[in-house]
Amino acid sequence: MPHASTADDAAVFAEPTAPVKAEWTVNLSLATLAVFMAFMTPIQILLPLQLEDIDPHDKNDALSLVTGLGALVAVVANPLAGAWSDRTTSRFGRRRPWILGGAVAGAVGLSVTATQHTVAGVAVGWCLAQAGLNAMLAGVTTPVADRVPLTQRAQVSGWTGLMQSVGLVLGALITALLITGVRSGYVTLAVLTVVLALPFVLRHSEPPLPRALRPAFDARAFARSLWVSPRQHPDFGWAWLTRFLINLGNALGTLYLFYFLADAVHYGDPGTGVLILTVIYTLCAALTAVPAGVLSDRLGRRKVFVVVCSLVMAAAAVLLSLLHTWPSAVAAAAVLGAGYGIYLSVDQALVTQVLPEAADRAKDLGVINIANSGPQVLAPALASPIITHLGGYTGLYATAALAILIGGLLVNRIRGVA
Repeated sequence: MPHASTADDAAVFAEPTAPVKAEWTVNLSLATLAVFMAFMTPIQILLPLQLEDIDPHDKNDALSLVTGLGALVAVVANPLAGAWSDRTTSRFGRRRPWILGGAVAGAVGLSVTATQHTVAGVAVGWCLAQAGLNAMLAGVTTPVADRVPLTQRAQVSGWTGLMQSVGLVLGALITALLITGVRSGYVTLAVLTVVLALPFVLRHSEPPLPRALRPAFDARAFARSLWVSPRQHPDFGWAWLTRFLINLGNALGTLYLFYFLADAVHYGDPGTGVLILTVIYTLCAALTAVPAGVLSDRLGRRKVFVVVCSLVMAAAAVLLSLLHTWPSAVAAAAVLGAGYGIYLSVDQALVTQVLPEAADRAKDLGVINIANSGPQVLAPALASPIITHLGGYTGLYATAALAILIGGLLVNRIRGVA
């Protein structure tokens, strides 16, 4: 007999009210750390080194091509994986199968990338890694909306969001200090991606989706569901645009950091320089992320924090546009980290409050995450001509500041969140 829908079944979609425990937050943060260590370390360190060795004369264009193609895959893979996660009826729940499966697939992609000796081969491997890692990302971002009550949401988002920066620091430490060689760096990241996902997957159960509540699959309806109309859901649309612009500015500012230190600052060891700046950035983000989240939860306010962080981040980008020195880079890293820490916690909490349908949380968060990965597609296309024809790194960082500032101010168009 078909399973009849009950109130207990519908609880899988209910707004969470029970506080989550510290262990739950720690283990979700570890899984999030795995994703962003695997994402960011190649973009910031391994891919530039690998492509510089493969094609030293056109390294900027090669990096733009590889990261742009990878981000294009991410734009498609994240909402697709999220939509399938929402429909998953496994007895292990909707999210954990995608976290583990995505981790394994991402690890395979990283391993493939490690063995490549052509730009085309690196691009294929990195696209495979992006597909798996974005499936994992769909799984690790949604539990905050699924399980965390509003009174904890910015605080928990502060811890998970901070893992973006911590992942880059740990990845840089591993690749710069503990591992010798680009290939071994990729393989180490692949292993850690799976290992760090296991505590959350193995230790924390989640309610399964009853088959009676799984919508019937229709290809056209499924494709249409990937479009969330900003006219019907304006708050969602403004939240998406805010995130897109702030992340575009951040991508413009960080994508060429290795080459900025080498070519504009003339820092002797740009790899070590990236590591130092990233550590400073992360420490400052850590000082603001969780306290800002706690304060946002207590006040019940989100938008003012996004505006403040955009002003702080834009100031850091302006500093980089005006001064191409090591001390100014250090100061900018500190200021940018402090602003981004606020953004990581509060914006994620804000986004979970504008999702159109509880049954489509992972899919809708996947659409929101296009605002993270989309700038990785657009930034290389913008950055290379800006550096070449529109003022070099001065023009690049001025453009980054403008994008961040506009994005932060547009958050005030959101009406349903304080």
